[in-house]
Amino acid sequence: THPLMQESQTRGPGANCGPRDDILQPTRQYESLMLMWYDIKALIGRGSFSRVVRVEHKGTHQPFAIKMMEVEFPEGREVCTTELTVLKRVSHPNIVHMVEVFQFPHRVYMVLELATGGELLDRVVSKGHFTERDATKAIKMVLAAISYLHSLGITHRDLKPENLLYYHPGSNSRLLVTDFGLAISDSTSVDTSWSLRTTCGTAEYMAPEMVQRKPYWSAVDLWAMGVISFIVLSGSMPFEDDSRTKLYRAIMRGKYSYSGDPWPCVSNLAKDFISGLLRVDPSSRLTAEQAQQHPWVASEAATSSCTNLHRPISHNLRQRASRDSSRCHSGGGGHGSYYYYITTITNTVTTTTTTTTNINTTTTTTTTTTTTTTTTTIITTTTTTTATTATTATIVSHTVPGFPCTLVSLLSHTQCSQ
Repeated sequence: THPLMQESQTRGPGANCGPRDDILQPTRQYESLMLMWYDIKALIGRGSFSRVVRVEHKGTHQPFAIKMMEVEFPEGREVCTTELTVLKRVSHPNIVHMVEVFQFPHRVYMVLELATGGELLDRVVSKGHFTERDATKAIKMVLAAISYLHSLGITHRDLKPENLLYYHPGSNSRLLVTDFGLAISDSTSVDTSWSLRTTCGTAEYMAPEMVQRKPYWSAVDLWAMGVISFIVLSGSMPFEDDSRTKLYRAIMRGKYSYSGDPWPCVSNLAKDFISGLLRVDPSSRLTAEQAQQHPWVASEAATSSCTNLHRPISHNLRQRASRDSSRCHSGGGGHGSYYYYITTITNTVTTTTTTTTNINTTTTTTTTTTTTTTTTTIITTTTTTTATTATTATIVSHTVPGFPCTLVSLLSHTQCSQ
């Protein structure tokens, strides 16, 4: 993810979140060909496979963001290839635009338009006055981007508020969908049927069919859109629990409620829109086009009240941020983890799990049982079942009581600051 994709702990792409000496080392980090055209100004963010800087074009003095991706290893190369493939295909006002790309043997530099308006939820909090009409304006822009992507056969698979950024601080700014590292399209996978069984994204936004590792399609993006809409209107999550087991059960059952502030002040039409997206059966879920045509969205909440929802939304967001911070400082897994693969195993709670994965076979051995399953990835790791806060990119295997699966998650070193 790039500054537009909020990889860093900072709020806003113009911030310098590292020492200047750390970014102005061209001989070590930046290829001379790229430096012929761009001046490096500030480090914006870091990720598992990338580093992002704010730059200025030497000829036009126009600001951009450059995302430097390490492609020496398979994991980084796969994410980079996916994102490049998608960004080269798309052209839409609500999707981040890639200006050009510099490709070298071990690194790829993507030059991207620089978004300076902040994340979607930051705008909600800073606005001071927020109504259903304001919510529909943002949701309409995201749905327009999703509809366009789906028309090209592209499924984003990691839609969440952190990946929705405003192009500039003005009230008429475009809202941009960003971060296509986990996207899938008919041109990025040789075996589409396998790809559409892969579990990826952020846990709280994953659709039931993805959690259960059933075959899925673009409907997973609409489920995520339902979660986002729920958050935008309330500041709280429809599915949230410290216990991953309970979280996944709630998702699979579609169990959520419109209780607590500010839901009594939210219109039934808005709730109907969200309910149409958060349907467990993907075939009955609203499509992007149907969501755009829903009366609440199409009319921009014309029949809804003008009640200011800002105070309860901000309060709920602050409470959630405080809970997340407490979990991270106490060594919990935190939110924002990326879940890449689910493989079938027996239900066993163990102290230590060793997982060795080859191209076609995954063998999971615990202290009490051994189970062989099939998946497709290249990962080898040994870890305890108790995950601690990661300081580097780490593969962690979680045994989930009550579920016939193990979750392999890629934890970014910035996860506890998200």
